[in-house]
Amino acid sequence: MAAASLLPLLLLLILLPASNAIYCDEDDCYDLLGLKQDANASEIKKAYYKLSLKHHPDKNPDPESRKLFVKIANAYEILKDESTREQYDYAIAHPEEVFYNTAQYYRAYYGHKTDPSAVLIGLLLIVSAFQYINQMTRYNQAVESVKQTPAYRNRLKALEFERTGGISSKKKGYKQPDKKVEEAANNEVELQIHGVEKPSVWRLYGVQFILLPYSIGKVLTWEICWFWRYRVKKLPYAWEDACYLTQTSLNIPANAWKNIDESRKEDLVVRRLWEKSNMERYIAETRKEAKRRR
Repeated sequence: MAAASLLPLLLLLILLPASNAIYCDEDDCYDLLGLKQDANASEIKKAYYKLSLKHHPDKNPDPESRKLFVKIANAYEILKDESTREQYDYAIAHPEEVFYNTAQYYRAYYGHKTDPSAVLIGLLLIVSAFQYINQMTRYNQAVESVKQTPAYRNRLKALEFERTGGISSKKKGYKQPDKKVEEAANNEVELQIHGVEKPSVWRLYGVQFILLPYSIGKVLTWEICWFWRYRVKKLPYAWEDACYLTQTSLNIPANAWKNIDESRKEDLVVRRLWEKSNMERYIAETRKEAKRRR
């Protein structure tokens, strides 16, 4: 069993090239430039220019010389950069660390060529696109579900009745509503869709990330104004702020709060439910009312 489990790893190690071979194939980068491993940057540069005068395609049209020049240029690119040269020297000294050396090579050659900001922007665009498609799909499904309710069909009939001037069809059976009537129903009837909001570009992750500095500044300004107005100056709460405190105290979503009757809102705000004692009294009254109805 142990031998069988080690077999895939052994095959992978056999198929993988040596650590230093990924840099200059089977050649040694220093040997290609005719240098020793302790050569300095000046010596590396001089060796490359000397060999390029001999093997550059413009100087030497021989195909073999052209192939050799490609190897020389690659070796120079590796050794002229201190970080890649350090990684190459490490690969020579530690050939057994195949996976680490391979990862370092691809990171050096491909990682720095990719602009992190471009990657971030691309990722945000992809995520935002999927987010918008998901939101649109969920919203359309919720709308179609609401359209099957009796309340929506009754509203269609009422609009059709108004459009025809009070003359309704006496034919039995279901009649497909006029397109204009259906469009009017879609525009006039406020669909009560809980847990699903109409898609908006302003709620996409990409847009929110771009507007993050503005959003942070807006929140800080709001917090400072709130602290100054209600904590320092001890002013009474404005209607909008009292509604906000009531809504958050009852954990009511913004859309649900908008749909509450104004008289009911006023009753809740007057109770000052953001104060602990008032909230406890309100909960007790609600429970008592629920028991009475049972």
